[in-house]
Amino acid sequence: MSMTDPVADFLTRIRNAQSAKKPWVDIPSSNLKKRIAYVLREEHFIRDFILVTNNVQGNLRLFLNYDNDNLPVIHGIQRDSKPGCRKYVNADNLPRVLNGMGIAVLSTSRGVMSNKKAKILGVGGEVLCKIW
Repeated sequence: MSMTDPVADFLTRIRNAQSAKKPWVDIPSSNLKKRIAYVLREEHFIRDFILVTNNVQGNLRLFLNYDNDNLPVIHGIQRDSKPGCRKYVNADNLPRVLNGMGIAVLSTSRGVMSNKKAKILGVGGEVLCKIW
């Protein structure tokens, strides 16, 4: 089975695991997914992540974050740029998610980062996803 959009699969696995109230989710690893997981941890949408190695590719284990009422911290997660239709923004037109309550994950020339960090650095790039 070929996977044409691994980032969409990454986001769907997180969405499904949170709806099932799982404490963690295992996702096939790649450098882009590691960087997205780092941004999610940096913005406190997940508790932590580790790399579970095997002899082939390895898996990312994301420990999901829930509030005191056992509701997921991530209320919505949406893929923005798709393989068939990429969405790019410059530093002046960075997206705001829920008026600053959420984040947009960008792939820039300086690496994968949130829209807040991209604004500080003054860079634009491809909008991978929005999380709130």
